[in-house]
Order: sequence, then C-alpha cells, then structure tokens
Amino acid sequence: MRSTALILFLVSTSIVNAQKVALVLSGGGAKGIAHVGVLKALEENEIPIDFIVGTSMGGIVGGAYAAGFSPQQIEAMVLSEEFLRWVTGQPEKGSNFHYYTHEATPDFLRLNLSLDSARTFQFNTSFTNDASLNFALTDKIGAASSVSGNNFDSLFVPFRVVAADIFSQNQVILSKGSLSEALRATQTVPFVYTPVRVEGKYLFDGGVYNNFPVDVAQREFNPEIIIGSNVSSKIYNEYPYDDDDNLISRSLIYMLLDKSNPDAIPETGIYIQPDLKPYTAFDFSRARAMIDSGYWQTIRQLDEIRKKIDARQPVTQVNQLRSEFRAKTKPIIADKLEFRNFSVQQQKYIRRIFNLHGDQTKPLKLEEVKEGYFKLVAEPYFNNVFPTIKYLPEEASYVLQLTRRPQKNFQVDFGGVLATRNISNIYLGLNYYYFRNALTHVYLGLQTGSFYKSFVANTRIDLPYLGRFYIQPEVVYNDWDFIESTDLLQKSSPTVLKRFDRKLGISFGWPLGDRIKSDFSFSGFTNSDRYSNSKSFNSLDTLDNLSLDGYKTGLRLTINDLNRKQYASLGKSYSLSVYYLHVRENYEPGTTSVSPVPVTKNHQWFRLRATAEHYFSRGSFRPGFYADVVFSNQPFFQNYFGTIINTPAFYPIQDSRTLILENFRSTNYLALGARNVIVVQPRTLDIRVEGYLFKPLEYILEGQNQEAYTNTSLTTLFFAGSTSLVYHSPIGPISLSANYYDDAENKFGLLFHVGFLLFNRHTLED
Repeated sequence: MRSTALILFLVSTSIVNAQKVALVLSGGGAKGIAHVGVLKALEENEIPIDFIVGTSMGGIVGGAYAAGFSPQQIEAMVLSEEFLRWVTGQPEKGSNFHYYTHEATPDFLRLNLSLDSARTFQFNTSFTNDASLNFALTDKIGAASSVSGNNFDSLFVPFRVVAADIFSQNQVILSKGSLSEALRATQTVPFVYTPVRVEGKYLFDGGVYNNFPVDVAQREFNPEIIIGSNVSSKIYNEYPYDDDDNLISRSLIYMLLDKSNPDAIPETGIYIQPDLKPYTAFDFSRARAMIDSGYWQTIRQLDEIRKKIDARQPVTQVNQLRSEFRAKTKPIIADKLEFRNFSVQQQKYIRRIFNLHGDQTKPLKLEEVKEGYFKLVAEPYFNNVFPTIKYLPEEASYVLQLTRRPQKNFQVDFGGVLATRNISNIYLGLNYYYFRNALTHVYLGLQTGSFYKSFVANTRIDLPYLGRFYIQPEVVYNDWDFIESTDLLQKSSPTVLKRFDRKLGISFGWPLGDRIKSDFSFSGFTNSDRYSNSKSFNSLDTLDNLSLDGYKTGLRLTINDLNRKQYASLGKSYSLSVYYLHVRENYEPGTTSVSPVPVTKNHQWFRLRATAEHYFSRGSFRPGFYADVVFSNQPFFQNYFGTIINTPAFYPIQDSRTLILENFRSTNYLALGARNVIVVQPRTLDIRVEGYLFKPLEYILEGQNQEAYTNTSLTTLFFAGSTSLVYHSPIGPISLSANYYDDAENKFGLLFHVGFLLFNRHTLED
C-alpha cells in the first residue's frame, strides 16, 4: 500500500513539475508547409507539444494538429492534388457542376466590382476563388468542435490563432468559436482572398501585425519552453544591401507582413528556421521539398532541443491520445440550414439547390452538404458565399451556415491574344448579376481585331423549379476577314473571304445529374459570305455574295471537366448534338463566277455530331485523344467554295479556325487523333505532341464549272499534326507551335501566340 502511494506521489510530482512546451509557427505563405516537417521530427523524437500558436499558414498547420490530425495525415493532405486545388482556387475534383459552365471566352483577367444601391462601384480586392478552400477547412476541421465545445483550450492540443483587424490596426487572438472560421481568417492574405467575418469583425491574415507570435504563446500559456519555427525571410533589422536585388520581387509580401524577429525567442527556447531560400510564398507545388527542409533542420537541432527539454512523450502514447480524441468527434450531419445576409426570396432559391423545398427541414449528411454547396458555388456569382459547419454544444448538433459576403455583382473581363499572324485581337466582357427569386446574369462580350470581330449580348435567367433550368435569349454578331497572311515558315496564297454572321435566339438548359448539361435552342439567323472563286483576284473584280437566312433548332448534351479552356492536360469533354436547319439560299455571282445567274433556293437538313476529348494520366506524361464524328444530309450550295465554307469542319489544332482547310471539311466524316502532353513543370510548362487522321465519307471536290461534287473513295485520308511548347502564364497560354496540315495552301506553319486563341462558333456550327 505504501509503495503504491509512493509511486502515485512521484508520478503526480513529475506531472506537476514537467516542462510545458509551446510550439510557435510563423506565417510565410506556401513556405509554411515546412512546419509539417518540424512537427514530424518533434513527434518522432518524443518531444512533447503542450500548446500551439500559429499565424497564417502556421495557423493552418497548427490548427490541423490541434484538431487531432497527425503530422503524417497533415503531410498527406498538403501533398494531395486536392490541396493544390484548394489554395489555387480550382473546384475540388468531382465537384465540377457542369450545368453552370458558360461558353469559353479569351479572358485572362477578371475585375470584380460591387454595384451598390447608390449606383456606385466598389472594387473587390480578392483575386483568388476561395470556395474550395472554405469548404475544405469546415469539412476537415469542423468535427473537432464537437469534442472541444468550441473552446480551443479543449482541443487535442490547446491552441491560439492570430488574425488581423485592419480597421483598428490590431492583432486579434482567437481562442474560441468555430475553429475552421479562425483558420480561414488567419489565411486571408490581402488582395488574394476575400476576408471573413469572425465575432462580428472582418479579419485578415494574422501575419499583417504579428507574423511570429511568440509573445502570444508567452502571454496565453506561460510555457517553460518555446520552440519557434520561422519560415518567413522577413527578419532584417537593417537594410539588406547584399540581397535587395533578389528580394525586390517579393516586395508586396514584405509590405503586407510583419517582420518575424528571431530575437523574440528567449535563451531558454529553440529557434528553428528551415532553409527555404529556393522557394517563394506561392510554391505550393513544391510542398514535399519544403516539408523535408523543415524536418531535417529540426533533426540537425535535435541535440539542442533534447538538452533544453527533459520531458519525453512516446509516439505510441501520443497516437493513443489522438485516437481517443478523434473517437469522441460527432459525425457531421447538419440538422439545420441557416442564412446570414440573404433575403427571404434568396433563401428559398438556395434551399432548393440543397433539395429543401418550402419550409421543409431535414438533416443533411456531409455528402449532401458538399454536393449542394459546390452546386451553388459553381455559378461565379455564388462563389463568394462562405460556408460554416458550426457545432451547437447546447443542442449537441451541427448547423450549416451560409453567409453572404460583400457581393461581386459586376464583373469586367479583359483578354485577347497576340500572335505572329494577323489573328490578334482584344476582348472585353461585362457581367451584371441580379439575384432575388431567380438569378439573372446579363452579359456583353466584344472582340475586335483585323481577322475577327464579334458582339454577344445575352441574359441567362436561372430558375430553381422543375429540378432546375435556365432561359437564355441571345444576340450574336460575328465578322471574319480571311485575307493573305505571311506565316513564319511560308507565304500562303490569299483566301479572299469575308463572313458576316448574325443570330437572334433563345436556349433552355437543364442538368441531367451532376455532370451532364442539356441545352435546347432555337435561333433565327441571316448570314452573308462574300468570296472570290479564284486565287488570282484583283481590284477590278467583284465578290460572290452568298446569303443564308433561316432558322436552326436542336438539342446538345455536354460533359466537361477539363482543367483548362485551352491546352488542357487533365479531364474530359464530351458532346452530342442533333440539329435541324431550314435555310433560304440567295446567291449573287461576282466576276470570278462562271455562272452570271443569281439563284434562290430553300434547303432543309439534319446533322448529328459527337466529339470527345479525354486525358488519362496524372504523371508527367498525359496521353489523350480527340475524336469528332459528323453525319448529315446537308445539301450543296450554288458553287464549290460557297459549299465548302458552310460545310462542317474538323478543327484539330489551335489555329484551325483561322484557316480555310478545304481537305478537312465534309458533310459526313470521321476524325480521330492523339493529344499527348508532357508536363515539364507542373501547372506551368508543357510539351504537346498531337497527330490526327481525318476521313471524309464524302470528299467534296470542285468541278469544271465551279460546282461541288463528292468522291466517296475509301482511300481518301488526311493528316494534321502539331508540336507545341506551352507556358501557362497568368495572362493565358504562351505557345510556340509547329503545325502541319494535308492542305496545299496551309501545309506548314509556325505560330507563336500569347493569350487565348478562342473565337465564337459560326451559327451553322454545332
């Protein structure tokens, strides 16, 4: 009995006198991932961690550890493709709700503005879509609150996170409430992410006023030992004359973040600074190397750490305590859906997206919450909605809260392309949103250049009825001017063709499941093609004028989760369409026509088309294919050239739409090709090697009298190929490509372009 009492006394005495260790994790953007390596090394070597304080990315890593994630689990998370999607603003894989996808435009910069009730504009300062990051934090971290009761002292490790109130210019220490909100607040880098409101205040990145919160750890926890892990390079007390040329490119970060002072660590503590000089605050793709830097720097200082910290905590014991903590978490099922800053009409609209009708209430499983949220934010207007899964201790239940932050209801898009041929143009897009009982999106788009000009105006009205559908009236004007252009490899013969395309239409769209978008459209059009039938055209000649007036109606089904709107390397895109066209042909011959007689005819035809683009690998080599199939009973027009330019075309390479490739057009054809992508630098630099075979089932030829006729020979086959070096820059792709076509006028081409080489489809196209 006495021995048992003595043992208990000694144990209790050791517990009382044990050193308490606080770990402080600095901010530093992507470089904060190195903290994961520090955690790994400390835990593997039985160094106890009794408290954690973090700011910015240090807050994210520390918060995940405090929520019961092991260093290995945090490492797996930051090395995952999903993590890269969260921090770069891409939708989470499998959550791409294609129903909201709009036609691709050549914009590379979007300016977000808020048009308030006084009709004044306010600039929205965030440049990164944070929808995926917001949900990931509330999804991964939310359940820990069911154990802690929203008290950060009751987490697996007591925790403090630092944020910034820029209005009062003070730091804010968060110690209670929603852990996911606190972590999101400390990660709000100014000009990158939209701020979130916590405890009634809009908060920003904690690094603005305290990037290395050693003082917070001392004040909040009064530990015997502080281990400080600093990943910020902003540590200068004096001007860095030797490094200023290298550091000037990071001047914005230096202006936004407070200095991390190594001297803040007392002599009894340990200061760890991993070697992160090769990395920037945005190098999230180099996470593994940064984790290793943090790990090995900690291992190198292990003797110092062991000398200053006597206490040990075996890994098995830590894992046991962690498992017990995680076992207490309550699975996330949202018993209620709450709204902040939404009107009653807006709430009804959003509730239908979560399959809640009227005043219906039902528990939403995490999978249902995730599906509804990503369906909502797939529309750009809603990606500013902030989700929080809050735990209510008094009710022992969760609530999903959707908060409307300052709205981006007016957006201005800028874009275009610069090219070594005469196909350069500039683009301007204007978007206005109005949201009440329905979501209304008004869009105006303009493109202008010597080759192509366009004007598009449409209004899309989304209605949450009958499942969901939209109505979109539209006006389109397109103008192409195909003229002689000098390629870098050869001078092509002139193609004298001016195309005018005018359309007024309406479309109805609805989703088929989460991946398929269906679109039924009806449009009336009046088009005009002015062209020469001869390459030897002079100033005294007049052009043929082929006018096609009529209407087009049909159905189109599409799937698209490609990672880029041009030069994709991941994902897939499939489409199937069927259209009926009724056209009145009015032909007026010019001086290059062999027939001087004007012609007026009526034509009707059906067309079925299927296309597929798919990439398969996630490594450095990503093989893919592209296929295009057309079946149609489309008739011929008055002469060969008028027929060929209005016949379905195969556009395999980026510049195909800028050329009249007569051998790659047919009313019925099969086309298949390989699109192989070699990733030189993830997400930035690719080499593309492409090759295609085009088989016209009806090869259109020109007769002696300029009439069109067909050759159905099975041996007729044409090849197109391209080799490209593509750099994916913030202003769009920068591409240098060598292209080949089995076409007498455009056999070889060398094209360099900066920006998106994208144009609207002609009305007769699918």
